[in-house]
Amino acid sequence: MDQLTARATARGLKAPLPAEAPLRMPVQDLRQFDPTTARPLPFRLRTNVLRVILVVASVALTVWFASQMHRVLAVGDLVLIEALLLGLFVLNIGWICFNSVSSVLGLLAPAPPGPAADVPIAARTAILLPTYNEDPAGVIGMACATLRGLAERAPADRFDLFVLSDTNQPRLWLEEQALVDDARTRFGLEDRLFYRHRSVNRERKVGNVTDWVERWGGAYDFMLVLDADSLMEAETMLALARRLEAAPEAGLIQTVPRLIGARTPLARMQQFAGRVYGPMLARGLAAWFGDAGNYWGHNAIMRTAAFAASAGLPELAGRKPFGGLILSHDFVEAALLRRSGYAVYLADDLGGSFERAPPNLVEMVARDRRWAQGNLQHLALLRVTGLHPLSRLHMAMGAAAYLAAPLWLMFLLAGMSLALYANLVPPNYFPDGWALFPTWPQIDAQRAITLFGLCLLALYLPKLLGIVGFLLDPASRGQRLRAAPDFLAECLLSALTAPILMLTQTRAVYQILVGRDSGWNAQARDADGLSWRTLWLFHRRHVLVGGFLAVGAGVISWSLLAWMSPALVSMLVAVPLGAFLGSSAAGDRMANWQVMGTPEDREPPRIERATITVIDELRRAPPPPADLGALLGDVRALARHMVWLDAPTERRLGGPEPVLAGAWLKVTDGQRLADLDAQQSYAVLASSKIMRILADHDTTARLRAL
Repeated sequence: MDQLTARATARGLKAPLPAEAPLRMPVQDLRQFDPTTARPLPFRLRTNVLRVILVVASVALTVWFASQMHRVLAVGDLVLIEALLLGLFVLNIGWICFNSVSSVLGLLAPAPPGPAADVPIAARTAILLPTYNEDPAGVIGMACATLRGLAERAPADRFDLFVLSDTNQPRLWLEEQALVDDARTRFGLEDRLFYRHRSVNRERKVGNVTDWVERWGGAYDFMLVLDADSLMEAETMLALARRLEAAPEAGLIQTVPRLIGARTPLARMQQFAGRVYGPMLARGLAAWFGDAGNYWGHNAIMRTAAFAASAGLPELAGRKPFGGLILSHDFVEAALLRRSGYAVYLADDLGGSFERAPPNLVEMVARDRRWAQGNLQHLALLRVTGLHPLSRLHMAMGAAAYLAAPLWLMFLLAGMSLALYANLVPPNYFPDGWALFPTWPQIDAQRAITLFGLCLLALYLPKLLGIVGFLLDPASRGQRLRAAPDFLAECLLSALTAPILMLTQTRAVYQILVGRDSGWNAQARDADGLSWRTLWLFHRRHVLVGGFLAVGAGVISWSLLAWMSPALVSMLVAVPLGAFLGSSAAGDRMANWQVMGTPEDREPPRIERATITVIDELRRAPPPPADLGALLGDVRALARHMVWLDAPTERRLGGPEPVLAGAWLKVTDGQRLADLDAQQSYAVLASSKIMRILADHDTTARLRAL
């Protein structure tokens, strides 16, 4: 086998990784921190004034809305259900007011100037592309297009790209190897495109990035992290590197990714909302974030040494979901960077940063389930020592985004209970003490209607401000006349999906609180054509809940049923609604009619066009071995696999490996390699010792083939 590998290497097979440059990344202590070790950051008066305005205005608005709701309910004495309804209203409206005030700040805040575009870059940057069971052609195609775009605009030795694979499906792993090998040769990227596959993917994405930092981080000043569905223009990457180089106090700069490539109505709705409303929201966040911003896990650049010294994450004590691996690690990494005195900025003014949206509700909810568990886990981290107050606020806001769903459901149920109470419980004409009127739940109907309208205004204010910003954006030319109907279409679809998401997020919160782990599954980015059976299994609870609430509301009062009908309708029609939202055929028709279109629809980003071109080139290459048996019959592919196996990430010697043991038992019992299941095949492929034994059975014949 060693001779086979040597001959194959001599025939042009190159190592997939550069020489290691270790960088220590110690695990941080979340209970103790010496503030004197933090780097001092300058006091920024304007940012702090905006923070005060945000808090004061949000609290004032919440108090005013609460007082109006109290006046609606307190026509007579407040009964217990009315008091509960008022409390839930305050929690919900407070969240709405906070977002609205933040958006107003975005309208008023100017964009900060960046460094000059022609400043030469001295720092070396590693682009990290973690992947886990993704489409190999899409990932490698994006990597090649990114490097080719940078080569046209920057010195060749300033940027390298590492594909960091945690893929555990044999076919996808072998395809990744083949495509990287082909791309490095085809496009002359041997010294810039690198590939590392972890045989054992410990600690998910956190472990993936940590492994890179500890082995190669010492060779790079900056690291720019992407996701498997991310895209970023070369100009944006250069701007990020220049900004980080010009700001020695900065540890991380986060871009605001825009959604592109939408093929279904649901994806188009998200794409339109992000493009039209997102810039104003992001500008508002950047205005009061200041140097205590957040990290969203991708499409961001960071100072490698700062990240290594500050952001090593421990495992949390206790059982899942609150214990174990920190799932939404990005928020915590940003908080630890800021704790150490490194600024975390949000570059809301930079375009050219993109990602893709989930294509249907099934995938959106699966992603939300993972995020919900990670964000609720942050509640246990609010007491981490030494954090900046805004870092704690980021984590609290992340949890509140999912706790809002059960709060909204509880508010609806409390409203129904109040109506039921008013219809079934007779008034008390002789309450304790003297009273002019009997104890009876009453409301001020006229004031309630006015308050409802004002609540809607507060809810939709960020969208309205976003529309204003979009109309003022030169990129919106040619789409301004469609802004109003597109806005109405997006609001309609959002209103229809909101009750379903309320139920799914409420269920997710319940599952998390009772200890159910979300697991780690790859996201289906191009899912389409879900069967009616799949849709029914997914939506059946929503239909049943909608039916139960509709019957209950109808029994209580026809006016209550009419009042709740917008939310109930979407639950009752959840199955056909889900089919429509996830249909690429419906999405293509909307694109042809320019419904909820964006500037990127009209003129796709350069990096997207380049990526599609490279993917087409890569897919014309001969197909790689599809399984273990085919690999053993392909001399070059086998040699490449053996050379590219990553010894530091293989299983620990002596550690138990029941899947590998079962696979080896089948082989030694004379069963065919085809009889191994996917897990067993992967375990064999990841074991250099067993692969060497299997390959040595026919080494002589393979040498002749070379």
